[in-house]
Amino acid sequence: MRIAVFCPNLVGDTVMATPTFRALRRGFPDAKLMGVIKPQIAATIAGNPWFDEILPFAPRSRSRQHRAWAVIRRLRRERIDLAILLPNSFRSAAMAWLGGARRIVGYARGGRSLLLTDRLVPPQDDRGRFVPVPIVGYYLALARHVGCQVDSLRYELATTTEDEAAADSAFHDLGISAEDRLICLNQGGAFGPAKRWPDEFFAELARRLAEEDGRTCLVVCGPSEIESARRIVELAAHPRVLSLAHQPLSIGLTKACVRRSALLITTDSGPRHFAAAFGVPVVSLFGPTHIAWTRTYHPRAIHLAKPVPCGPCQQPTCLPGHHRCMRELSPGEVLAAARQLLGHAQGGRATPHRATRPVVSDS
Repeated sequence: MRIAVFCPNLVGDTVMATPTFRALRRGFPDAKLMGVIKPQIAATIAGNPWFDEILPFAPRSRSRQHRAWAVIRRLRRERIDLAILLPNSFRSAAMAWLGGARRIVGYARGGRSLLLTDRLVPPQDDRGRFVPVPIVGYYLALARHVGCQVDSLRYELATTTEDEAAADSAFHDLGISAEDRLICLNQGGAFGPAKRWPDEFFAELARRLAEEDGRTCLVVCGPSEIESARRIVELAAHPRVLSLAHQPLSIGLTKACVRRSALLITTDSGPRHFAAAFGVPVVSLFGPTHIAWTRTYHPRAIHLAKPVPCGPCQQPTCLPGHHRCMRELSPGEVLAAARQLLGHAQGGRATPHRATRPVVSDS
């Protein structure tokens, strides 16, 4: 049997799909599983055993082999028995249909119902509006539909030898040792600038963690956050506040750094899910996005959010321009949540943090 799994288009969504990948692998142990995935996202699941082959797809790629018609031709040659569509896009359904898949399973969204052989109805309210639900369960419903048993909601990631070597090199350059009680900070988010917490707030938080708690803080980043990472280090002005801004950046490097850390403090972005997969405590800062969509079921996670009249708006930029949902979340409140998690990790007795409403544990 040959199965094509059309993977999510974002790093965080891909991590949330890992229980589904695991269920499909266990449900079809003798099948050939092919992961259709963006090349830049594929590193997220590198080192895991689910797929027999990765089929890179990027519609605007410089490589013709990664473009739509090349992928469609490859699917036709493979004679795909089953295509499972995790994205809700019309494009994924069209590619599976044009690729000759005998059975196409996906949610009836995006005007693609006629292209599907198996149509799942997404959760809706009485008015027919989509209801925010945890994406991990949303994806797992597709695996259950094709007869796979679900063992758990646990995320699963791995690092490769190359990932760990990149982290070794970066830690050597930055003077970080295995004895350092490392905290990673992440300002990223492909969604848009509305998710970002102010750089000056991150800088104040990092400085206090370094000065008052004796922690080493490492700002992880992707190519689009380099300037922000540099500014946080500059504003913090402390020798224990460092960044990856001058390192060769990769998803694998970020995974390895998060895996080695004692705590991650992050906006609602991909690395937050790395922490859940590796069992690292995490404080997540929410503003414009619904917590309900991305619940990780991580027992050592705290979500911080400020209730504002205009949110959560699900907009990539703040349309009113005040960015209250993120700016009203103070460094002191985030520091208290971080200390709560660090206290539990060290076996201490931490006082429950109630300064910001709501504070949501993700267990």
